[in-house]
Amino acid sequence: MKRQKPSNLSSSVHQRLLNLRDESNQGFNLLLTRYALERLLYRISKSEYANQFILKGALLFVVWKWGSYRPTQDMDLLGYGGSSFESVKDLFQKICHVDVEPDGLQFDSESITVQEIRENQEYESQRIHMVANLGNARIKLQIDMGFGDVITPSAQVIDYPVLLDFPKPHIRVYPPETVIAEKLQAMVILGMQNSRMKDYYDLWQLAQHFTFEGNTLTAAISATFSHRQTDIPTDFPVGLTDVFAEDVQKTTQWQAFLSRISVDNRTKFKEVVDDLRAFLGPPLFAARKNESLQKSWNDGGPWIMHKV
Repeated sequence: MKRQKPSNLSSSVHQRLLNLRDESNQGFNLLLTRYALERLLYRISKSEYANQFILKGALLFVVWKWGSYRPTQDMDLLGYGGSSFESVKDLFQKICHVDVEPDGLQFDSESITVQEIRENQEYESQRIHMVANLGNARIKLQIDMGFGDVITPSAQVIDYPVLLDFPKPHIRVYPPETVIAEKLQAMVILGMQNSRMKDYYDLWQLAQHFTFEGNTLTAAISATFSHRQTDIPTDFPVGLTDVFAEDVQKTTQWQAFLSRISVDNRTKFKEVVDDLRAFLGPPLFAARKNESLQKSWNDGGPWIMHKV
């Protein structure tokens, strides 16, 4: 039996999000967007299309519960099934109308637009824009959806954490190893043109807060580079060198990124790149040589040889 909710549910939710803003010192627009994305995830999880999606990207930081997670205003998904504009739009229109317990939101199926993500020329991906309404509050949403990528190890199934007392989405999510492999592949491809400071931040946070097995991370790197038809470099890619780390434009971009996401951490970009070189080098070169990496990485490293 569904729980009873106030008749003016949207107003109640709006006020609870305002209260949460005051308690957490988070921006209200970010909370609104996160709430709408969270409830969209729930609709996906309750739809007949749930098995066509795997969650990736910065929304996973909420699952991983870091103290300084990166706020985000969009959702990243891996999709299976039809990837044409028409099929993607039809899919999300149906998801908008999935019957769920009321949560104060109305997703406008007529607002949905789909376009190709042109910066991802090496693999197929679409960007979906749509609007959700919480009473008079109009919330613009962006969902980036890629197709056909490989996941190593297999996707995990979790109950996604929620802001308020509504049912949790039960969804499949990326493992950290594939998150790392995809960002590393982008780093290799982009070289000095890379301005994706969020990738450096995410990789660094993963290295600081997670435990990794060398062979598993090596396998994820091998699978991703092979699937995306990218050669594994014989030396450190430009994005992990001092030339990149000490570039004035890159350090400026890094500081601007930290200011934009409003985190307290002010670690210098050179230190981040140094840490990532120590973290990513061994599995990257093991993948290049098709060798095993019998080492473990624990919460900031370094890589430690397995005891016999």
